[in-house]
Amino acid sequence: MFVFVCAGCGAGLTAPLSQVALPVHAHQVYGNGARLPVLMEPGTFAVDPEPGPPPRRREKAHDGAPGAIVIAPGDTRGTLLIPEKGGGHCCGVDGSDGPNMACQACGLPVASRIDDCSLWQAVWLAPDAVRRRRVGSADAVPLSWAELMAEEKGTPPFEPVARWGSPAEVNTPWPWSPRWEAAAGHALAHLLVASQGGPVTVPGGLTEEVFRRALDTLLPTGPPPRRAVLAGPGRPAPDADADILLVPLHPQTGETWTPTGPAASPHRVPLPFGVWLRLGSPEPHPPVPASGVLPEGVLRDDPPVPRSPRLFRADPGVFRNTLLRLPTARSPWLREILETIPQHVRAGLFQPPSRHAPSLKGRRSHRIGCDFAAGEVRSKSGADPQR
Repeated sequence: MFVFVCAGCGAGLTAPLSQVALPVHAHQVYGNGARLPVLMEPGTFAVDPEPGPPPRRREKAHDGAPGAIVIAPGDTRGTLLIPEKGGGHCCGVDGSDGPNMACQACGLPVASRIDDCSLWQAVWLAPDAVRRRRVGSADAVPLSWAELMAEEKGTPPFEPVARWGSPAEVNTPWPWSPRWEAAAGHALAHLLVASQGGPVTVPGGLTEEVFRRALDTLLPTGPPPRRAVLAGPGRPAPDADADILLVPLHPQTGETWTPTGPAASPHRVPLPFGVWLRLGSPEPHPPVPASGVLPEGVLRDDPPVPRSPRLFRADPGVFRNTLLRLPTARSPWLREILETIPQHVRAGLFQPPSRHAPSLKGRRSHRIGCDFAAGEVRSKSGADPQR
């Protein structure tokens, strides 16, 4: 385990923490006025390998070096908020004015507290302002795939999402989980690359509901389709003719599950473990009332989750950012998809972005389209795609 200390005076800034993988939804900007929960589990931290300020990477915020550390707000120690750095001010702060938390001992700005609407609540430690210090005699051993399967910690596809300033709503349909929308955007980018520009089939059920519509819209028809299947720990070995494997990411190490033997596929599409687990597990409630008695250990018969009537829509910001970081994104057909994201958003293929989201707005460094030489994204017209 580790603690993070101030680079200026050495004062402790965090509780003891264990490193885990950075969640794929770490930089997601969801909805308008949405009150999202805390990004990180207590007692954990993750490192972002990409440069830039969290979470929106605004132009006016500090550029920052790669390696920002994200933790749960409750794991901070010995820090104070900097009132004059309270950027955001929609429903909270967002770090757009630079680090808004200082070391209580010496006053050095060390972190950005994020709690504005539409953002996952977190504290991002500036990598150049803190130092990592080991505590304890040995690191905790990551769980094995078998141990993860035994825990059965799946991510539900539908979750209630509250809004700032809105009364609690009872018995209303739950929307698709923001974590699922981010995971689908991340996986969809990998699926497009693995498709090699041809059609792709996916398993039926929830997997089809999540990916089928986007794949049919973004990929051409005609050539024999490539076949994507779920694969991973606890599942039967995939068929030898499977072209693409939908596999889990280890939540602690970030490693992608790898098959062994002749069933190994050259194309693996990573999914967060909790989402992958629910894609491969039966629905939690049967579609019709079941007969007989409740299983042993079940105390009551919970009603089905009030699921959203909307079609599933992946997160466009996560999709775009993931695709841009894949080497084959320079292909003309993938560049065309990147340039047409605003049209697909308006057509309902992707989740409408928050009005706060820089990724789909008309500022120079966040516009839709591709300028790979400059390493940025922009539209041909320079206009706001939402107007």
